[in-house]
Amino acid sequence: MTLTALAITGSLLLTACGGDSDGGGSGDAKTLRLWHYEGPDSAMGAAWTEAIKEFEAQHPGVKVKFEEKGFEQIQKTAPMVLNSSDAPDLMEYNKGNATAGQLSKQGLLTDLTAEATKRGWDKKLSAAVRTTSTYDTNGVMGSGKWYGVPNYAEYTMVFYNKALFKRYGIAQPKTFDELTAAMDQFVAKGVTPLANAGAEYMAQQYLYQLALSKADRSWVDKYELYKGKTDFHDAAWTYAANTFADWVKKGYISKKTTSTKAEDAGVSWIQGKAPILFSGSWWYGRFQTEAKFDWDTALWPGSNLTLGSGGNLWVVPKNAKNKDLAYDFIDITMSKKIQNLLGNKGGVPVAADPAAITDPKSKALIENFNTLSTKDGLAFYPDWPVTGFYDVLTSETQKLMTGGEKPDAYLSALQQAYDKGVPDQ
Repeated sequence: MTLTALAITGSLLLTACGGDSDGGGSGDAKTLRLWHYEGPDSAMGAAWTEAIKEFEAQHPGVKVKFEEKGFEQIQKTAPMVLNSSDAPDLMEYNKGNATAGQLSKQGLLTDLTAEATKRGWDKKLSAAVRTTSTYDTNGVMGSGKWYGVPNYAEYTMVFYNKALFKRYGIAQPKTFDELTAAMDQFVAKGVTPLANAGAEYMAQQYLYQLALSKADRSWVDKYELYKGKTDFHDAAWTYAANTFADWVKKGYISKKTTSTKAEDAGVSWIQGKAPILFSGSWWYGRFQTEAKFDWDTALWPGSNLTLGSGGNLWVVPKNAKNKDLAYDFIDITMSKKIQNLLGNKGGVPVAADPAAITDPKSKALIENFNTLSTKDGLAFYPDWPVTGFYDVLTSETQKLMTGGEKPDAYLSALQQAYDKGVPDQ
């Protein structure tokens, strides 16, 4: 699966009102209820705000009622809300088997296959980005019907605070050995090198990246797509758990971050308190705006694989009352105007004009993504394979951080939860 973030040509004709391909649509066609959880200063938040203006300009008399929701809020309440009459018309939702796949399996999402073909979404998205758009009858991504549309891509990287490296006289690393050597030097100077959040996704993503550095595509396909048996005591997972636990002991990661949330870790990096943060491109636009020091990014050293995929999905709930309006809004977010804005704000667009991306840092972001894409390096996320696995990974990784669980027991707990959740194939 090879991705190129910007090598997509053509444009979509925006359709004011198309037919509803999946029933419903009994609303008054005067209001589009939209839920998303992107921060207003993020690249996606800025792009969707502009998309709302564009939508209302193209739909006189129609208003967008945007209702801001938190990621965790939508994650936990979506099945209940979508099964009620209070479902929004359009919603951002997390991609993968355990989230969008589960909702599609439960019959809570609208089949977008006909719209994807009619409006050309299927042509705008490359194969790897499309992986998270389609789900089979078991809710497994990669085949079946369209249930979501990603209109940006994302990947993880190492963020370096160049000012802190310079202050302490430490060279910015280029290799994995140089990374660990730099972290040793920071610890010796009384500085915790890695910003981290044990209470949310960040800690488990550090550990998954360590596993990916010892893995290949077939390993990822076994884990994420059930193309074979996943063994959590294999060489990659064992290395990851042992190394992560060792990093905590060495002081690369503070035990105090066991109960820290991702927002707190990001803010600590913005405030210049940590020299290194490993996280996703979803932070990029915000860091461009708020980080008042010299910083740089690089792909994780010594690994062909890193976390990443198409971005979160636009999904249309089965009970949405104004589905045609929802389809039109998706179309607008896929337009060159919005995609170019997304790219210049620090996002990774999937349908922008390369010549229109003028911001130097944004160009670097997209170039690194294309480097990753050409080697088929997107390995999705650790919590995707089975329903409820995010919570298991979070709690078990916290135990690993505190020393309440040893690596072998940690891996056994993951194996048990994973095996229990894998659907019959």
